[in-house]
Amino acid sequence: MDHIEQRIRESFAAQTMMQTLGAEVAEAAEGLVRITAPVLPLALQQQGFGHAGLTFSIGDSAAGYAALTLMPPQVDVVTSEIKINLLAPARGDRLIATGRVVKPGRRLCVVTAEVHAEADGETKLIAILQGTIVPVSTS
Repeated sequence: MDHIEQRIRESFAAQTMMQTLGAEVAEAAEGLVRITAPVLPLALQQQGFGHAGLTFSIGDSAAGYAALTLMPPQVDVVTSEIKINLLAPARGDRLIATGRVVKPGRRLCVVTAEVHAEADGETKLIAILQGTIVPVSTS
């Protein structure tokens, strides 16, 4: 495991929200993080689809962690703002969020994420997110 992946996995393990949702880091590389989460009974909306809160949560985390992959060791990140466009219901067994850095910066980092729903090996794009991540010093 390289240092980027190790850093992301260690930070991710401290997020109790992600643990509650059953989310996992599937991939971490420079400028890209992929997070998966099963669509559990605790994360459904009234029509039986995955809740938008699940979609948003893993999309936000994937985008934020993508930004963190480009930060020096003494810097962490927080989301300043992020918006979501829900494109289709979250029908499926699991969601896959892929976060990417659009433009890194010392004060602001613009990020995006795509969230796909997976059912029977097929995936469908269900949401896109775009936002701004702010570096914060940990020292």
